[in-house]
Amino acid sequence: MKKLLLSAIALTLVMTSFAQEKKLFTPVDASYNNRSVYAASKSYKWLADTDNYLFMEDNELKYQAPGEKSKHTLITLDQVNQIAKNSGFDEFKRIPNITWKDLTSGYFYKMNEDGSLTLNTINLSTKSMETVTSIPAEAENQTLNEATMCVAYTIGNDLYIANGKKQIRVTKNPENVIAGQSVHRNEFAIDGGIFWSPDGSKLAYYLMDESMVTDYPLVDITSRVAEPQPIKYPMAGMTSHVVKLHVYNVKKGKDVVMKTGEPEEHYLTAITWNNDNEKIYIGILNRGQDTLNFNEYNALNGKFIKTVFHDEDAQYVEPQGPAHFLPGSTTEFIWLAQRDGYYHLWLHNTETLKARELEKGDYVVTSVDGFDNNGNVYYTSTEVSPLQRHFYKLNINSGDKTRITPKHGTHKVLPSESGKFFIDYYTSTDVPRNIDLMDDKGRLFERLFEAENPIKDYNIGVTEIDTITAEDGQALYVRIIKPYNFDENKKYPVIVYVYGGPHAQLITDTWLAGAGIYLNYLAQEGFIVFTVDNRGSADRGEAFEQVIHRQCGQAEMHDQMAGIEYLKTKPYIDPERIGSDGWSYGGFMSTSLKINYPETFKVSVAGGPVIDWKYYEIMYGERYMDTPDENPEGYELTALENKTDKLEGKLLIIHCSTDPTVVWQHSMSFLENAIHNGKQLDYFVYPGHEHNVHGMDRAHLITKITEYFKDNL
Repeated sequence: MKKLLLSAIALTLVMTSFAQEKKLFTPVDASYNNRSVYAASKSYKWLADTDNYLFMEDNELKYQAPGEKSKHTLITLDQVNQIAKNSGFDEFKRIPNITWKDLTSGYFYKMNEDGSLTLNTINLSTKSMETVTSIPAEAENQTLNEATMCVAYTIGNDLYIANGKKQIRVTKNPENVIAGQSVHRNEFAIDGGIFWSPDGSKLAYYLMDESMVTDYPLVDITSRVAEPQPIKYPMAGMTSHVVKLHVYNVKKGKDVVMKTGEPEEHYLTAITWNNDNEKIYIGILNRGQDTLNFNEYNALNGKFIKTVFHDEDAQYVEPQGPAHFLPGSTTEFIWLAQRDGYYHLWLHNTETLKARELEKGDYVVTSVDGFDNNGNVYYTSTEVSPLQRHFYKLNINSGDKTRITPKHGTHKVLPSESGKFFIDYYTSTDVPRNIDLMDDKGRLFERLFEAENPIKDYNIGVTEIDTITAEDGQALYVRIIKPYNFDENKKYPVIVYVYGGPHAQLITDTWLAGAGIYLNYLAQEGFIVFTVDNRGSADRGEAFEQVIHRQCGQAEMHDQMAGIEYLKTKPYIDPERIGSDGWSYGGFMSTSLKINYPETFKVSVAGGPVIDWKYYEIMYGERYMDTPDENPEGYELTALENKTDKLEGKLLIIHCSTDPTVVWQHSMSFLENAIHNGKQLDYFVYPGHEHNVHGMDRAHLITKITEYFKDNL
């Protein structure tokens, strides 16, 4: 084992304070309800087609070019209101959030008193505002096409288009058929259901038929007589919904369906328009999620043209989003694929059907961030460290690569249109939030913003990041948070905070090392707070992540126990007072640890826990566990309600009554089996909340968990 070093400095947050003069965190601080304990930020963005960056200052919208000493005022609130008055608009209390097309013209949304929206333009040359179109108050999923200034939106199950003064109703769906919304429960990087062609002449959209999916009962208790609010929830191994992709021709009013073939129980992912506005691409993922065909279709008649590429994997294929066509190209695009064990950039050609890997190594590309006009693609990756995110420029033809972000930490970078300059939003273990202006060699041009330490007046202990080794030899990152008044001669109780599942990474080179205020609040209350990012967690490559396939929780528990053995080498740890805490997959892990290692975990808290994967939904559940018929041994191995006879010590299960993600049946089945086995546990419900407790009630949740550990650990 060795301490991890980043950029030649130990990744240890030494923020020990001299206590009497400092403040203590409260549950309100830890529940996101006190914004003052989180790092402030500002907003900078590039003005379209220029190297000028925009920002607000003194209630004026200003712009500045890198290297310029003077700031230029683009518009003031008084000027906005003068233009509004001249154009028949009501007065604005602040400058609206305008998207500027250039230095003189832009567009913005305005909400009216009745909740409806208008899409408006502003022109500084003519000193005018104009309403382009309006969107009803009940509209959702608004999606703008900038080329035509048309807005697609949904009301209920149907899809509409706001086109000038016209409101076009695209669909008239029966009950349980839904248009224009996310499908497949937002898996496969799907976060919407509306896809405009680049020129705005056509609108692709998902049409999801859920009529064949089982209704799952949720209950609204706010009425005098509680009312059912059923949701469509396809559980692993059961019948799934059917999704099709339609394309609507805005001018002709014609709607066609892409002929995606049989069987219908497949997943339609990675929807991508060709720059020619006539071809569209769909990633067809089979229900088993181990085969992906990226197919090209004629958007005018829906006919299948060809398969551009085929990917398969013994465990699962997981698309990371759409294809990214090169600027101006109708044949070449970038695809993010895990074909050699890590997600990397692949250049594909729709005509030759050839592909070329653009970069490689034992690291993960986490996002494709755009292109410039000089043949460069921009992306973010973990090449420096799995804990960090850095921004790179890669020339597609030569392969020349430049790391733009030199400082350790986690970076989100916006390139200018020319690619000569970059706005770098970043945080690290020693930086709450900085915004830097960089050049194309990664050199600091100017610091635009530097946040103060928001918790400098609080008692906060030391946070350390270290590495241990998993049973298969892979490195695991661990994090220890000590109380602010830590005494090396004392023995401390430990709370193991766990998530452990896919798509999450708890330990990062960010402010507070990814821990946030909640875990520091627990440490403040007298606990050592410990976390392991076990195998199965995000952005470590295929072997690291897919080890959980068909046996969720097993490798993860082994890694958590390796963390326990590491803890026991610390003289300040009391091995008789170890607890666990987690929510969702973390609730599954916390309960699993309690059941399987009762001699180690004296007290556990599990929120919204997955108890039996047969109760979980198809898309996520079958990716990692296959179906119950295909993997009966795995489902039995991981079914916690069948193991309540092993329950010892103190366990608190918390569930929200209207949870649509991990349905209430999970923890209720565990509770029922515990009763049958004569086992006692504590149980608490948050009425009306969904898959976690948010808003002001979150402080109550944090108090409940903290007091449970205080009373029992």
